[in-house]
Amino acid sequence: MSVRRPIIRRAVGDAIPLFIPVIPFALVLGVAITESGIGNLVGWSSSSLIFGGAAQLTVISLLGAGAAVTAAMVAALVVNARHLMYSAALAPVFQAQPRWFRWLGPYFLVDQLFALAMLRSDDDPGDFRTYYLAAGLTFWPLWQLSTAAGLFIGPVVPESWQLGFAVPVMFLGLVVMGINSSSKLAAAAVGAAVTYAFAGLPNRAGLLVGSLVGVVVGALAGRRET
Repeated sequence: MSVRRPIIRRAVGDAIPLFIPVIPFALVLGVAITESGIGNLVGWSSSSLIFGGAAQLTVISLLGAGAAVTAAMVAALVVNARHLMYSAALAPVFQAQPRWFRWLGPYFLVDQLFALAMLRSDDDPGDFRTYYLAAGLTFWPLWQLSTAAGLFIGPVVPESWQLGFAVPVMFLGLVVMGINSSSKLAAAAVGAAVTYAFAGLPNRAGLLVGSLVGVVVGALAGRRET
């Protein structure tokens, strides 16, 4: 265990700065829960059941607007479709892990953890597993506490603070951190442009279209680099 302590400290130290921009997101979610009419306890429990802020906000917002449960679930799946790409990118790393980790690990795979995991994908399997779980177990309780606090703090924050702006800023920071080649830059730029162009599609399907186009462009650009 003592051998793993430096890895755990590194994981926690890397995770906390990435979580700070998430706090305004938790306040936005708190406002959405209190305004949805589904009940604070039920809304907050979705933080552990879904453990994905964007999908959670989608479900809460749609249910609060009177949408059917099925429609809310479909919309959440569309929003979380990017996790299919995360899984594909991390599949070679997870193949070297024990079965219990392959089942448990994906639960913690939020955007921030994916960004950190990709930077450690060349680590020894045991070191990667320690780092991944330590970072994931840092994000998880912080998110539960932040969304709980958001139920009380979010509704009293002035609208002039524009907390909703923190959401795109958070994702932009993750994207920038992961761009280290021209192919990734091309994928991010084209994906963003296509998502914006198709922003009017129902159930936020523009996110899925932009993600798929970005993956294709990144793959083609990657072949040219090699």
